[in-house]
Parts: sequence; structure tokens; C-alpha cells
Amino acid sequence: MITIKNLSKTFNTPQGRVEVLKDINLKIEKGDIFGVIGFSGAGKSTLIRCINRLEEPDSGRIFVGANEVTSLGKKDLREARKKIGMIFQQFNLFDSRTVFDNIAFSLEVAGYKKGKIKERVDELLELVELTDKRNAYPLQLSGGQKQRVGIARALANEPDVLLSDEATSALDPQTTFSILELLKNINNKLGLTILLITHELDVLKYSTSNMAVLEQGHIVENGPTESLFLNPKSETARKFISITNSFQGRIQYAGGDGI
Repeated sequence: MITIKNLSKTFNTPQGRVEVLKDINLKIEKGDIFGVIGFSGAGKSTLIRCINRLEEPDSGRIFVGANEVTSLGKKDLREARKKIGMIFQQFNLFDSRTVFDNIAFSLEVAGYKKGKIKERVDELLELVELTDKRNAYPLQLSGGQKQRVGIARALANEPDVLLSDEATSALDPQTTFSILELLKNINNKLGLTILLITHELDVLKYSTSNMAVLEQGHIVENGPTESLFLNPKSETARKFISITNSFQGRIQYAGGDGI
């Protein structure tokens, strides 16, 4: 469903050119929930933004389904993006629009008729369990509810692929769990291919079948999630697992007779 070949991306900075992605090769199968993990600055967000060309790659090829996204002109790219949903860390909702109108926005831009928009938004409100919040404004919602609106909006055009850029990092653990449950439910019901970018190891452990580890712009490890947890080969993966285990150990200690 998503194939990336020899992808590279650099940015110009006051200190000179910085190579953020270096010869990335990756394949994500249709219907998979796939995760990419890495420390801050590893290139995770740049990678996901290259897939829908919110960032323009310097070189390489990206395929989403049958479309070679990197070769599309502006008009064809706009059409292709309708089939690539995107969930953002900071929700990116319009404060002046209701929940209903936030979800309806992309359908309005695409030229759908009002009757079709209402029908589709009602379906999505039920899917993300926000029917009772249809007339609320973002400032009246919790963080988890805002992200559910963001997910519904990303699904409005019935995409084939859902990209999630740190979608749970601003949420508490209980809310994170509920959002991951929702994404897994969407994956099961709709057969969507989901790509999760995160720095939270537990997110990948709970929700993904396969994952890749990004380190300083390189993919240093790639395979089934369970295998990477049981036998991490990269320094980054080992550090993540060590930090996570240490943190969980401290929580268990604090909850017992130690304190």
C-alpha cells in the first residue's frame, strides 16, 4: 500500500544544509498498522509529511497504492491527498466551527452536496462516538474528544491510508489507550492502512503489527513489532526498551512498600 524507495530530504539552516532523511526504503502492506519510532530529531515527522508531500523530497519515489505520489502534478496531487488522511498532534481544529462543521470542512472543499455531507458526518460522529458533541466547539472538548474529531475529519473523504503524526503524545495514558482502541477498530472495520509516527514505545507495542526504527535519518531496524521488542538490534531500540522498562519499574516500586 505504501512503498518508499531511496527517499532523501535535506533542509537549509543558518548552520548549513542538514540531511534529515537518508536513503529511506520502506514497504507497508495494505491493511497493516505500522509504526515508526525514533528520538526527537530522527526525521519521523519529515518522513510522514513526505508521504503526502506536505514536504517535498529531494530524491526518491513514494507510492501510495498505484499512485506514485512523487511524480504527481498539483491537480493530481490534490486528488491523491483525498485518499490519504492525516491526524495531527495538536488537532488543528477550527475553534470557530462546531464539531460537525470541522468534520464537514474537507467535504465542503471537495464540493459535496449538503445532503451527502450531513449523511457522511453523521456516520463519522457515530464511528468516533461523538454524536452528542456534534454542536459543541473545540474549546468545549477534552483533548481526547478533540483528537476524535481530528480522526473523523481525516476519514471524511474515505481514505485508503491514515497517517498519524504523534497523535497521542499530548494525551494522558488513559485517553491514549482509548484513541488506540479507536484506531484499531477503524482498521478492523474499514481495512485502512495506518502509519503511526511516535516516540512512545508502548503505543507501538499495543497497536502495531510491524514497525521501523529511525535513527538520525536512517532506518536502522525494520520488522514485526514483537521481534523487535524481544531482540532489538539497533542502539535506538535498545535505549527505548531500557528507558521504558526502567520507568515502569519505578512506577511499580512507587506503588508498593518502597515508598
